[in-house]
This record gives sequence, C-alpha cells and structure tokens, in this order.
Amino acid sequence: MIKAIIIDDEPLARLIIADYLKEYDDISVITECSDGFEGAKAIQQHDPDLVFLDIQMPKLTGFEMLELLDKIPNVIFTTAFDEFAIKAFEKSAIDYLLKPISKDRFEQAIIKFKNNYNTLSAPTNTDKLNSIMEEEILERIVVKNGTQIKIIPVQQISHLEAYDDYVKIHTKEGVFLKNKTMTSFEKQLDPKQFVRVHRSFIAKVDQLAKIELLEKESYIATLINGEKINISKSGYARLKQIIGL
Repeated sequence: MIKAIIIDDEPLARLIIADYLKEYDDISVITECSDGFEGAKAIQQHDPDLVFLDIQMPKLTGFEMLELLDKIPNVIFTTAFDEFAIKAFEKSAIDYLLKPISKDRFEQAIIKFKNNYNTLSAPTNTDKLNSIMEEEILERIVVKNGTQIKIIPVQQISHLEAYDDYVKIHTKEGVFLKNKTMTSFEKQLDPKQFVRVHRSFIAKVDQLAKIELLEKESYIATLINGEKINISKSGYARLKQIIGL
C-alpha cells in the first residue's frame, strides 16, 4: 500500500485531491495537513511514499518545509501559479499540478509517479528538488533551533560562516546553524546584498564598517556589530565590483 499525505492550506484543494485518490485502491491517505509546520511533523512521523504539497502556504512555503526534512519523500507539487510549474516541467524532476486540478491531469501525475516509483531513489530526488529550490532568491531562511523552527528574514543577517557540514547564520538575535552549503547560499542570496568574500564567509554588504589590509593580497573586515571576517583576494575583487570601489 502506498502511503500518501496531502499538505495544502486550502480545505477545498485537500478535499479534491482526497476525493480523486479514492479511486486508487493501492493508495492510502495517512493524514492531511493545513500548513508546512504540520506537514513537516507528519512526514517525519509517517514516512510517506508520496506527498501532495502546495507551494504557496502561509507560515512556511512548500520549499521551506522540505528544507526542514532529513529525508525528502516523492512529491507532487500543487500550485496556482504557472511560474513555479514551468520551472519544474523544464527540469522534468517531479510532477506539478496546476490548480484547479482536473481529474485527467491528476491521473497523469499518478501514472507518472507509479511508473517511476520503484526506480526513484531518495538521493536523486533530493538533488533534483535542491536544484529547483536553488533558483529562487531567498527572502528568509528557515532553520531548526532545537525543537523549534526559526524563520530568519535575510535583512536580519550580518554574515554567514562555514562550519563543517553546516553554515552559521549570524544575526542580532544570535547564531543559527543550517545544514546547507555555502555554495547553495551564494546562489540563492541576492548578489547585490550578499558577497562571498572568502571561502568561509559571505558578508552582507551594508553590514561592513571597515576593510583593512591584513597581509599581502588578503584583508580583514570589521562589521557594524564589531565582528571581524576574513576577505580573500578574489573576495575583495567581487566586493569592489559590488560597492563600486
């Protein structure tokens, strides 16, 4: 039996999907969730084979919710906005259903899922999802803080720092860890606001107070909050280009 979870903030959308699924004897709806917080908990608890996931939801978007998961399941996204679907179709990574969802289109998505179900691997599916998510400019970052979920607007960040397999996100409220690479953040953060100044640091440009020569071809920056970060030769060149030095 294929275990499915429906995650959508619209009751009517959940009702339609659940109604369509009644025709498939081999698919069982384990639970329905109305937001990303509930969805993340349900996925961790039930380990579903298939998730129907809305992208535009309050509190957490569908993409943000996926970032909180240790293991990403097979996902069929549902959305009312063509711009998201177009990107997915171009990548052919997973299926998207545009709202309002027709029965015929829903059936096509189920057939596609079943045809690939036995060949889909978690790492491949995760990589494809990450490649889609990395195309979006971040406006906020969602992190796990113990048992709590913290939403950090990018405007609150002073800088980011590499930390083994994690990234330290430095803010006025403290430092938060995110299991993500510096390269991913470099791709997703607005390049007009954030610059990779060193292999270990990404700086928010408006938080730089002073830049000094440390030694030949390397520099050190003092931030408005008094913290210091290293700047490499290539990082300094990128920084000069952005701030017009």
